[in-house]
Amino acid sequence: HVQLVESGGGSVQAGGSLRLSCAASGNTDRYTYRYNCMQWFRQAPGKEREGVATLSTDGPAYYADSVKGRFTISHDSAKKVIYLQMNNLSPEDTAMYYCAAGWVARCALINGWNAYLHRGQGTQVTVS
Repeated sequence: HVQLVESGGGSVQAGGSLRLSCAASGNTDRYTYRYNCMQWFRQAPGKEREGVATLSTDGPAYYADSVKGRFTISHDSAKKVIYLQMNNLSPEDTAMYYCAAGWVARCALINGWNAYLHRGQGTQVTVS
């Protein structure tokens, strides 16, 4: 597997926006870094990690109800970078955000963290 590296987190005021990026580190040839599904997760202090957005390489995106209409997941297939555009942020969005990618039987928001082979270490988002 490859290590994914998230970036773009930070502190922002309520109503603001952030764009998270997720890029692979190391060997990213097509045999090592293979995936048909990408997902963003987040984990707030004292809470379980939850999926917020998922995107298939050939299908639609799905979002958690709490972020629908505000967050957008996208993918640059040439660069193999996954993005999460977050608009109209609220304090409830404060969490560590993680990206994941892998080859899965079904690309769905209910996929857990361990469903993905390639995973990141997280980037902190704080909204005040």
